[in-house]
Amino acid sequence: MDRSISAPTLLADLGGTNVRFALADTASSDPLLLDSVRRYRVKDFDTLAATIRQYFADTGHTAQQAIIAAAGRIANGETVQITNNPWAVSAHGLETELGFERVRLVNDFAAQGMSIPLLKKDQLQAVGRVLPPEHNHKSAQTFVVMGPGTGLGVAGLLLRHGHWIVLETEGGHSGFAAHTAEDVEILHRLNARFGRVSNERMICGNGLVNLYLALADIAGQPAQEYTPEDITARATDGSDALCVRTVETLAGIFGSVAGDLVLSLGGWDGVYLTGGVLKILMPWLQSGGFRERFEAKGRFRDTMERVPTIAITHPEPGLLGAAALAVLESGRSLPSE
Repeated sequence: MDRSISAPTLLADLGGTNVRFALADTASSDPLLLDSVRRYRVKDFDTLAATIRQYFADTGHTAQQAIIAAAGRIANGETVQITNNPWAVSAHGLETELGFERVRLVNDFAAQGMSIPLLKKDQLQAVGRVLPPEHNHKSAQTFVVMGPGTGLGVAGLLLRHGHWIVLETEGGHSGFAAHTAEDVEILHRLNARFGRVSNERMICGNGLVNLYLALADIAGQPAQEYTPEDITARATDGSDALCVRTVETLAGIFGSVAGDLVLSLGGWDGVYLTGGVLKILMPWLQSGGFRERFEAKGRFRDTMERVPTIAITHPEPGLLGAAALAVLESGRSLPSE
């Protein structure tokens, strides 16, 4: 690292496929040490503790405190069974096994949300024509934070008179609401495969495959054994019309779900989009279908047209948000601007 820290905090962003580690300098206005970031594949290790040991061995770093942002519901602040991942994690277990003084578990999208106070303007990109919001620290604002990765993460973020508060949710597992005739046909096919159909069945990496198979069946076309990467690559180069349609459909459903979350959470001040699959989807989100379905909320269309949707372009928003939480844990405040 290029600066000395007396008591760094270990940060982890744990998803279904990868876990990323870094260190935080809680005394700094830029607390995430990007040069300490390392990524490991979950399938290569039996436990989170083993992966942490590997990180310390690879980097020569150590820490006495840790904040673990995990993709799953945190039970009593103590344990989490990671969604789409075989690991179960216990805060007390990590303290005992690795000698940490304190381990805090948070939902991964709670951490994604807490990155927002530390983001610079050049780390945000408007989706659609509405500009990103200004944060008003003298009033009350409510935001939605959501995005696709291995699954679909959802959180609420509140700014209340200078204080940031994050709402941890499992909103990605809410039931899919069909809005168009094609949606209904897709729902019928996914219902036959999965029973209950959540939003996550479509808005995530593997959701591309689920949508592709459903659309192929609707069109009466033979489906290829494509991976999510195959679908996005063929959509991007225009070599497969069904892949193009798949990504366009995902973008539209994503917009519809994002708009529903604004209505549900009262997130009138904006929606922050993030997640590991977001970068790949960005050209399709900008092409129109996302905002059209986001705004198509009947009597609330006029209101929805004024709600900004903003993509987070920072390379590690989960770790950045964990660093923000580490700052608050240390008794310091986040920047007010």
